[in-house]
Amino acid sequence: MKPFIPHKLPLKNLNWEKFQRVLGPANRAVARYDGLLQSIPNPAVLLSPLTTQEAVLSSKIEGTQATLEEVLRFQANPQKEVKHYNDIREIINYRKAMGHAINELDKRPLSLNLIKSMHSILLDSVRGQNKSRGKFRTIQNWIGKPGSALENARFVPPSPLNLPEYLSDFEKYIHADDADALVQAAIIHAQFEILHPFIDGNGRIGRILIPLYLYSKNILHQPMFYISAYLEKHREEYYDQLKGNSDNGEWENWIRFFLTAVDTQARLNTEKAQNIIYLYNSMKQKVVESTHSQYALPALDSLFNLGIFTSSDFQKNSGIPKPTNARIISTLREENIIDTLEESSGRKPAIYIFRSLIKIVSE
Repeated sequence: MKPFIPHKLPLKNLNWEKFQRVLGPANRAVARYDGLLQSIPNPAVLLSPLTTQEAVLSSKIEGTQATLEEVLRFQANPQKEVKHYNDIREIINYRKAMGHAINELDKRPLSLNLIKSMHSILLDSVRGQNKSRGKFRTIQNWIGKPGSALENARFVPPSPLNLPEYLSDFEKYIHADDADALVQAAIIHAQFEILHPFIDGNGRIGRILIPLYLYSKNILHQPMFYISAYLEKHREEYYDQLKGNSDNGEWENWIRFFLTAVDTQARLNTEKAQNIIYLYNSMKQKVVESTHSQYALPALDSLFNLGIFTSSDFQKNSGIPKPTNARIISTLREENIIDTLEESSGRKPAIYIFRSLIKIVSE
């Protein structure tokens, strides 16, 4: 099986009629979601659990088994002995890579160098760490069943000899303005998976690129778009549609699938964000009235930022003095705002959970 020769970007002769019906609704759904994002005073805090859930689901597509609650519990009390330890580390790296990219986009454009630095963080000290972390591949790779040989591959990405040229064209296309940004995002994601420029981690980096690209084009005012729930739910179709681009050049079917995913998730993202905002506003009054503390609002923000935490996590995140911190946590428990997930035992601290938030995010 020969290495695939990718289509030149921008694509010529796209049949827009094949996906025109879903294009308008997808753009409107994203615009409504972005309008909501702009109305949130501190989206990085309020939507933090949604960002972690995106990392969980994107990693799940690649075979990880850890849940959102397991990841948040581990972050509250890191232990190697926990179930799914390696999966959790991969998910945490995903969030770190995303956070790094968001910070860098304030200083420099989306680029191949930024993508490589994201990849280096993604594979740091986890599965695949020895597979040219942070470097584009210089060997031929292929996609197939575990242990399958090249001749039995499902797909053979472009030759490493030609990869630099294809990546250069890919980067130019990221900075170009095609006819529609969502269609361009669909093409960018698919082309990245076709190029498969890394030995490992291509799927996750390709999905991180979706919100980063929309943010870089000012389609989103915050790089917070959560698409992996749809892709994970429709995993087989996701892979089949991507493969259709290389098998028969049917980009229109892939673009229609991608736009449907964007439309669906934009609506769900909007609904979840609205539910989180409603919960925040209702909890704001309750926390202020029950704690009678000048630190009520920092405490409230920490509840939403952490979700699951120990007393020391809560104090570090909120900046509340230690004695006051203990009193506030005690009050939050008494008012049934938080529950005890694990009681303290010896040196092991108690772990608390803000279940109302975790329920919204996990649904």
